[in-house]
Amino acid sequence: MDVQQTRFSPQEIAALGRRIDRPIVLVGMMGVGKSSVGKRLANLLDCPFVDADDEIERSAQMAIPEIFDTYGEDYFRDGERRVISRLLTDSVAAGRRIVIATGGGAFVNVETRALILDKAITIWLDSEVDTLVERTARKENRPLLRGGNPREILGRLREERAQHYAQAPIHVLSGSGPHVQTINKVLQGISQWL
Repeated sequence: MDVQQTRFSPQEIAALGRRIDRPIVLVGMMGVGKSSVGKRLANLLDCPFVDADDEIERSAQMAIPEIFDTYGEDYFRDGERRVISRLLTDSVAAGRRIVIATGGGAFVNVETRALILDKAITIWLDSEVDTLVERTARKENRPLLRGGNPREILGRLREERAQHYAQAPIHVLSGSGPHVQTINKVLQGISQWL
């Protein structure tokens, strides 16, 4: 379901929050705004926010680029799946809402994708390549962008991963405007999905 923008009042947001009975997971390319949108969304819904990449780093006691350099991407993806599984399982078992931002490649993994689709409200945040290039240039911790042209790499990854991201039931375009526009679309998508 593609979502258009709608404005929500605080009362409507509170009512929507009461209807949410499972974790909310944001998937999509690096630089699409999953963490920024996720933090604001969690604040609006009065629930915790967790960035899966931060949890992976905490569990491994290493930065993500170090994990890639030391053990490779396959090792990282396995750890990522285990961390996301734990976050979802703990949230569901505790009967509490949580907003989780995943890494860009998490939803490409078959097992991770199946787990997220089964246990969460899954939202694909999507952006044009130009927006992704602009946003990813702000951080130096993107292992997949090292050693190549970021525009080419992001364009290729976006194309390769789109078929996986498209399995998320909610699809929201995140443009170059303020995140509040994207958050309103996310709230609309959740409301329609519920």
